[in-house]
Amino acid sequence: MESVTPLKLAEVRGKKAKANSAPELEAVIRETAKLWRKAHLDYDQSKYVVERVRRLLELTPPPKRRRVVERLSPEAVSRLLEAAYRLSPRKPVYGLMLKTLFYTGCRVSEFVFLRAQDAYLDGEAPHLYVHRAKKGSVRYVPILPALAQELRVHLAGRTRGYLFESNRHQRYSPRAIQKLIQQAAAEAGIEKRVYPHLLRHSVAQILLDRGMPLEQLQKFLGHQDPKTTQIYAESSLASVGESYRRVFTKR
Repeated sequence: MESVTPLKLAEVRGKKAKANSAPELEAVIRETAKLWRKAHLDYDQSKYVVERVRRLLELTPPPKRRRVVERLSPEAVSRLLEAAYRLSPRKPVYGLMLKTLFYTGCRVSEFVFLRAQDAYLDGEAPHLYVHRAKKGSVRYVPILPALAQELRVHLAGRTRGYLFESNRHQRYSPRAIQKLIQQAAAEAGIEKRVYPHLLRHSVAQILLDRGMPLEQLQKFLGHQDPKTTQIYAESSLASVGESYRRVFTKR
């Protein structure tokens, strides 16, 4: 087998001050592929080699880090929505668009395809039918009666076309929604980067913090894997910890 220039022990044991760059890793991959190809290793043999090399170099997996979902506070969300309504007084639909995006927790790719006929606005349980959900799934999301009333006024009896559409009766693009959110964030004086999925994260965290069971949150968000929803529970616990420490360290 070909000889390989030995790496410094500090580097292979993860004690290098700076992480390897992508080009360096690609070079390692190419050299490793040459050696394995020459030795005619199959899948199981290559797996065995990796495990033995890890032990030889005393490599251990990094400690598992608690994932924290980025979000806006309820106060920041209120400021954002109010700013969206102020952007164009003659066109309050901009504020309504962001309000609907937030309160439904839709992905922007789902939101732009909502149709007028997907809005069930009468009765005691108004809701929207999300027919273009991720991976071909569908779901119903509840909405507040006050939001349902705003949507009724917005639609003015219209039952065809997109729920929100341009003057040319075309749907808005995800990029247009992103731009609208950026303008509203600037108007509201929110300095952090605000993007459509941040609103989804924010409503999910607020619902969980205020008592919605995790399995119901999973249905609301349309997560097929409960592990995806579990991230919000971890974030909620992290938030509780921060508040707890803040209370007992306040002087």
